[in-house]
Amino acid sequence: MSQEQTVGARRQGRREFLKAGGAVTAALLAPSAIADTKKALPGLPSNPVTSKAMPTRNLGKTGYKVGIFSLGGQASLEKPNQWDSAVPIIERALDLGVNYIDTSSIYGGPERWSEQYVGKVMAHRRNEAFLATKTKERTREGSMRMIEKSLELLKTDHVDLWQLHDVGIPKNVDDIFGKGGAFEALLEMKEQKVVRHLGITGHYRPDVLMECIRRYPFDTILMAINAADPHHFSFDAELLPLAVEKQMGIIGMKIPGRGRLLSSWTPPSIEAQKHSWEGMAIQTDKSGSLTMREAMYYTLSRPVSTVIIGCDSIAQLEENVQLARQFTPLNDKQNAELVAKAEACSKPSLFFRFYDRPTD
Repeated sequence: MSQEQTVGARRQGRREFLKAGGAVTAALLAPSAIADTKKALPGLPSNPVTSKAMPTRNLGKTGYKVGIFSLGGQASLEKPNQWDSAVPIIERALDLGVNYIDTSSIYGGPERWSEQYVGKVMAHRRNEAFLATKTKERTREGSMRMIEKSLELLKTDHVDLWQLHDVGIPKNVDDIFGKGGAFEALLEMKEQKVVRHLGITGHYRPDVLMECIRRYPFDTILMAINAADPHHFSFDAELLPLAVEKQMGIIGMKIPGRGRLLSSWTPPSIEAQKHSWEGMAIQTDKSGSLTMREAMYYTLSRPVSTVIIGCDSIAQLEENVQLARQFTPLNDKQNAELVAKAEACSKPSLFFRFYDRPTD
């Protein structure tokens, strides 16, 4: 049986379980049905190019060696009908040694374009990438629907990391961990070997993520951390040390702050920014102050496992991989200088920390 046939057979078994799980509680499933889905996960993925392409680090206690640059599922990968640009970016990333791909059930709107593009590549290169996706649903039932669709779109029978997406306020925590909350789905899917590891993500407030980490020993945390971070609601001050203490895999995101941290960024008009989902809280008519090298090297000089960055082109991807290949850690003085340099553009670069979230 070919690899594609084997994966297809396993995926069909998972799908049947998940359909049952969406209709009745796990307790109502027949013991034979539950036992039938408890198949061993395959070994960890392995991209043979990674070790020669860039430095690697431990992804916490997962046992996985991750390249320090990883591919984010936004930018070109979240835009509709971008098959001719998004899929080649993913293919090229794997060719260059990237061995971790991040996506989510909400990237690309209801059509979930990001998962579609990634799935197109995973259909024939699943063994080369540690595959991470997310649920922003706060209930068990909603999250079960999300993972079922994720598996279908990603063309796989399992994901290596399933994460709670964008946990930002105390109500999110209460909903997720309460009766019938999303956390029940995460535990069930890990037990059923549908997901390998569990994670938490966020970019709004550090204390909320710290509460999640205290409630459960998540394997990973995906957090927004860039050179502007120390200026507003810092994740670096307490959240990052706690994640290190818990020996979590730490994935850095929002490295260039959607470009706003970079001196090369050309601001759209203020009016256009006001109507953009990412500019509703903070608008600016000024470029940032850092180069991409400075932005990436600042975060990689913190105790993170890897950074995820979305790419709009293969040229941009290749530049990022080259920066990762050449990386040497910055010292404390150099990091402090970059933090000071980022102060002037810190609010635009941390726009995601200034949303009004009274009922999120």
